[in-house]
Amino acid sequence: MTVQSDSLAKRNVTVLVLAQAILGAQMPMIFTIAGLAGESLASNPCWATLPISLIVLGSMLSARPLSAFMQRFGRRAGFMLGTLGGAVGGAIGAYGLYEASFPIYLAGSLLTGMYMSAQGFYRFAAADTASDSFRPKAISYVMAGGLAAAIIGPQLVKATTDAFVIPFLGAYVAVIAVNLVGALLFLFLRIPPPPRPAHDAPRGRSARELLTTPRIAVAVICAMVSYALMNLVMTSTPLAVVGCGFETDNAADVVTAHVLAMYIPSFFTGHLIARWGVEKVMGLGLFILACAGGVAMTGVQLEQFFGALILLGIGWNFGFIGATTMLAGAHEPHERGRMQGLNDLLVFGAVTFASLTSGGLMNCSGGTAQEGWLAVNMAMAPFLALAGGALIWLLLRPEKQPAE
Repeated sequence: MTVQSDSLAKRNVTVLVLAQAILGAQMPMIFTIAGLAGESLASNPCWATLPISLIVLGSMLSARPLSAFMQRFGRRAGFMLGTLGGAVGGAIGAYGLYEASFPIYLAGSLLTGMYMSAQGFYRFAAADTASDSFRPKAISYVMAGGLAAAIIGPQLVKATTDAFVIPFLGAYVAVIAVNLVGALLFLFLRIPPPPRPAHDAPRGRSARELLTTPRIAVAVICAMVSYALMNLVMTSTPLAVVGCGFETDNAADVVTAHVLAMYIPSFFTGHLIARWGVEKVMGLGLFILACAGGVAMTGVQLEQFFGALILLGIGWNFGFIGATTMLAGAHEPHERGRMQGLNDLLVFGAVTFASLTSGGLMNCSGGTAQEGWLAVNMAMAPFLALAGGALIWLLLRPEKQPAE
């Protein structure tokens, strides 16, 4: 691919960065308030984080159909469909709050998952028109768009949570507006759909063959663990902060710091991958995630919440961007729809499990918020060992054989 061809990639990256910043703001908004809203609506506090779990479940269920839709109709159509899901989900969630109905609120959360799934494909779209040398930087820059989302989202929560008599209703009205305005950005996206293969063209590897390819398998495992553990801890954070005697605004500030830490490293993660190699950056990410759990278990003062969540964001960034970069270079263009949809199905399946587990660990594994928070962070250890072991196995493997 020539240098000239990267001019189109840079145009698309600009659009995707703006989408990540504006449309992406709704995710820190919802993740800040959904557990607290769920706690106020659910009859059992163990189900407080179920709304977040259903968002992730909706994302998991949408991943493969949405990827196939993009494979056929293009990224722009798929992303606009995602914003429609976000707007309708926000409207149903707002209605659930208005009616004080937990089931209706959950239905809105499930549909919101369609937007979350579409946002997950921004990083792959950044790679579609990029050269091999620009690809890790393109993915990094798009992820860096979340930096603005980290500021916009929680500030919108502060500005809108009490705008109506019904708590959190104003935030959901803002979510609807963000989706309607942000959808206009995709009118400027220029990513041609991949050409339809001829009848005699290679059909690509099956899902089983893809997942048993060593680099793909390790990339998927590390993506699953990085994202799931980040979600496990982040989902319980507002509940832990408020449960330990702090205010909702304090929880929003901690989430802001966390999301900033998720995306600020993106300005240089791609450069680190190009310089050190993707495996080393992924390993560093897993190590930082372990450090986050260690800091969280030292206590429940506000500075410890900030320290743990900042490390959690940095670790997620290195682990997840590294895994995305490894995966993007391990399959052929005609396998894109199958592999990327399968990857996100597995990743968000793991995240769904993590968010469901998070509420139970936080509210039902001990008598106090402190005990619940300790249980949440201790649960990280076996999964970090799994991902770390897979990465070490890949590094120790003999050089790839021509037949692989």
